[in-house]
Amino acid sequence: MEFSSPVDIDQFVKQRRDFHAHPELAGEEERTSEIIARLLAGWGYQVHAGIGGHGVVGLLQREHGARCVAIRADFDALPIEEQTGLPYASRHPGRMHACGHDGHTAILLAAACELAQHPPADGTFAAIFQPAEEIGRGARAMFEDRLLERFGFDTVFGLHNIPGMATAEPGFRAGPFWAGVDNLEITLRGFGGHAGLPHLARDPLVAGAHLVLALQTIVSRNTDPLEAAVVTVGAFNSGKASNVIPDTAALAVNVRSFVPHVRDLALKRIEEIARQISGAFEVEADVRRVRGTRAVVNDAAMTAFARDVAGDHFGPATVQDDIRPMSVSDDFAEFLVRRPGSYIAFGNGKDSFPLHHPRYDFNDALIAPAASYWCRLVHRYLKN
Repeated sequence: MEFSSPVDIDQFVKQRRDFHAHPELAGEEERTSEIIARLLAGWGYQVHAGIGGHGVVGLLQREHGARCVAIRADFDALPIEEQTGLPYASRHPGRMHACGHDGHTAILLAAACELAQHPPADGTFAAIFQPAEEIGRGARAMFEDRLLERFGFDTVFGLHNIPGMATAEPGFRAGPFWAGVDNLEITLRGFGGHAGLPHLARDPLVAGAHLVLALQTIVSRNTDPLEAAVVTVGAFNSGKASNVIPDTAALAVNVRSFVPHVRDLALKRIEEIARQISGAFEVEADVRRVRGTRAVVNDAAMTAFARDVAGDHFGPATVQDDIRPMSVSDDFAEFLVRRPGSYIAFGNGKDSFPLHHPRYDFNDALIAPAASYWCRLVHRYLKN
C-alpha cells in the first residue's frame, strides 16, 4: 500500500518540522497533543484525549471483526540546546526534538490519515500517541488511566529511528531488545573540616571516589559475562574549595540491563557496596533507588509477523534480521508486558548524528516508507 500522492507526504513533513520547531518537554506537551487530536478528529477517528496526562488515542472501528491492533508513537522532547541551524530549529531555548519523537508522531499521523481513506474491512485500529517517554513515565501513566481496559487492543507495535542504519531500513529482534534502566541517588554524609587537619574530619569525597571505582566491579565481577549490564556514575558532586573537606558527597548512578535477575543483582550490589565502602571510611550512606523502565522484550510471534510484512513491503534484501540489542531504553516496554507486540528499528541514515545529540535531526525521508509499512501491517493483521 502506498500513498495516493506526494502532496500527502509533504503535509506530514511540514507537520513534523512544525513539531520540531515547537518542542515540548515531558508533561508539557499541550500544543502537540491538541494538534494530534484535531487532525485525528478531522479524519473521522473517535478521539480520546487527556489520557495519562497529554496522551491521545484515535480509534478507527469497522462494524465487523473483534480484533484490535494498536500502534504507538511518542511525542515529547528533550532539555537540550539545539545546534542544527536548520530553518525549522527549535524556537524554545534549551528544548529540542533530539530523539526523533517528532518524526515518530508524523509517521503515525500519516498512517492514520491513509487508513482513514482506505480503512480495513474488519476490526479496530488504535493510534496511540504517548507523552513523557523521555522520563519513563508516560506509558505507565496511560495504563494507570485504564488505557488497556478502555481500548482493549490485542497486540501493539512501535518503531524508533536508529542513526547509523540506512534510511528506512527496518530491523527486527525477538526477545530482549532495548535495556531496562534504573537510577539511584547515593548521598555520603561525613564530617567536614580543614584540609590541613584531615584527621579531625570524616571525608565523604574520598569515600565517594572509592565508591565510583568499586561500582565498576559489579559488571566485571558479579555479572555473568554472557549477560549484559551497564553501571554508570553520571554525576559526582562534593565540595567547593580546595582547602575545605566537605560534609557530603552525592553520586547519581544509572543501571541498564536486559533480564530481571541481572537488574535485581546490580541494584542489590550497588546498595551493598555503598554501605560497605561508607562504613570503611566512617561515613554514612543514604541510597535512594528510583526504579525505572523495564527492558523492551519483543514477542517472538509478533516480531516474526512484523518482519514478514516488512519483507513483503520493502523486499527481503532490505530487512535486517536479529539485529543487536541496544543499551538505550524506552517505556514502550510497559506495553509489551501487557500485550504481545514488537518494537521495530528503522534507519535514520548512516550519516545521522546520534540520538540526544544537539545536532541530531530526524530524517524526513523515513516518513513515507514507515507510514505505508504501518498501513500494510494494520491491514494484514486485521485481515488475518
